[in-house]
Amino acid sequence: MHNPLVSIISINYNQAQLTCDMVSSLQKITYPTIEIIVIDNASPSEDPQIISDKHPHITLIRSDKNLGFSGGNNLGIKAARGKYLLFLNNDTEVDPGFLEPLVEHFEDNPKTGIASPKIIFYGTDQRIQYAGCTGINVWTGRGKIIGYLEKDLGQHNGCFNTGLIHGAAMMVSRSVIEKAGLMPELYFLYYEEHDWALMIKRAGFESHYIGTSTIYHKESMSVGKSSVLKTFYMNRNRLVFIRRNYKGKHLLASSLFFFGLALPKNIMKHMVKGDFSHAKAILKGILWNVNTKSVNQNHYLPVGTETAARYPIDNMKNERYGSI
Repeated sequence: MHNPLVSIISINYNQAQLTCDMVSSLQKITYPTIEIIVIDNASPSEDPQIISDKHPHITLIRSDKNLGFSGGNNLGIKAARGKYLLFLNNDTEVDPGFLEPLVEHFEDNPKTGIASPKIIFYGTDQRIQYAGCTGINVWTGRGKIIGYLEKDLGQHNGCFNTGLIHGAAMMVSRSVIEKAGLMPELYFLYYEEHDWALMIKRAGFESHYIGTSTIYHKESMSVGKSSVLKTFYMNRNRLVFIRRNYKGKHLLASSLFFFGLALPKNIMKHMVKGDFSHAKAILKGILWNVNTKSVNQNHYLPVGTETAARYPIDNMKNERYGSI
């Protein structure tokens, strides 16, 4: 098989040792042609230099401010030289042969725009986190992951068109990015990969799940792993995603579902637990949407534009969005 260069891009934020473990995992893979780019998102209390000290072959880029998931990855895109770009969470480890199936699938299927491998919860008895997705329901704004918490017995080893990819591990070709544009930085955290997948689809490509490739994600299986910041962005960005991607009856139905069911349910859940800071964060997310008249502008292209070819990646601006 031809082995085109793959640029593996990962974000670090106060997790240097975790990032080092990921890089060590990548050093054991069988695919011969890669470059590893680590973006440090202005870690406030930890020096990321340990990453390049332990792994001098990587490229470490230090941002002077926290750009969020999409902004950090966009920095990596601009530095990458590969034909294919793999965005990999730093809290992952990989199967040694995980990259060949991904590259082979892209090489054999030119309509593939973005793809994710099978994702297993790290340290479990092979419990699946992601094996494809049915997509976000246009009536409710909710999605369903295939295979979630099932034990991996090979039942999801196929490759197929999927509704949404997973942000922990996603591959995109450089040519697709040049046509669809960079990740939308409006989101800062959460939902940006879903929006990006739809941007790529609008550019004429498909989202695929590659079950012959496997990575392991150290994200907690419990729902208790949350923060006020996560609560804010998950609620703010769910509404942002609806506003940006739905029109007419779909916009009306998903908005009614959000405000009539999901929003009061989530607020009440936190109020009952006494988590008033989380309830406040939800309301702040809604208020942000109320005060933001339009979310249809990326910093480089409006949603729905079919091509971004006339906007070279190197010239794309980076607007920054803060947190609460």
